Amino acid sequence: MRRHGIDRGNIVKQMMKAALVVFLWPLSVLAQDVTPVKAGGGEHAWNELSGEKLAALKRKGDVANGEEAFRLCKGCHKNGAAGSTSGLYPRLAGQHATVLIEQMADIRSGKRQNPTMQPFIGNHVLTTQDMSDIAAYLQTLPIPPNLGKGAGKMLARGKELYARDCATCHGDKGQGDAEKFYPLVAGQHFKYLLREETFIRSESRGNANPDMVKVIKLYNDDDLDAVADYISRLPPP
Repeated sequence: MRRHGIDRGNIVKQMMKAALVVFLWPLSVLAQDVTPVKAGGGEHAWNELSGEKLAALKRKGDVANGEEAFRLCKGCHKNGAAGSTSGLYPRLAGQHATVLIEQMADIRSGKRQNPTMQPFIGNHVLTTQDMSDIAAYLQTLPIPPNLGKGAGKMLARGKELYARDCATCHGDKGQGDAEKFYPLVAGQHFKYLLREETFIRSESRGNANPDMVKVIKLYNDDDLDAVADYISRLPPP
């Protein structure tokens, strides 16, 4: 099948090869081993709207085409884009389309360090229109129940930290802000939140908001655990 000028049969073959490479890498490398890239330079540098990212944002996403294109992603992100409680793969269902496009474009360009996804996001696999379509599709999906949570032992501390440091951007209910590219974090898997917080604190994620880096650099491990657990328990909209 061809769509947007791409041979889907050939894509599947390439994806299988890429999947084999990823499968053979140690999971510790996939989850943790990233090349440090310093954040900084202000909001413009954090999320500069130009090039392919801007092009994808300007395009109207086609939900039906997005559902078809997302079939290539289900191996990791699962049916319904529920992700996994292991923390390796986030829940994408219900996420703001703008946030999804931003992250896909940043991973594709190498700005965000994500060696697990890199083989699956190249322009030999997805077109700019595909990214817009996938984002539109994922935004329509209902957020599944029973997502991963932490031990629940430091929720009071997590609530305090979230209200003080996170709610201004991510919203008091974790709803995020589509126009400002702040993700919906309510109901995200605990272990994924904890992993990404750790990357952002160490400045190894690559595309983290510099304002968040400044705040989270002061957190100890218990603080990261507490706020991630609290966020994971916020009821999604």
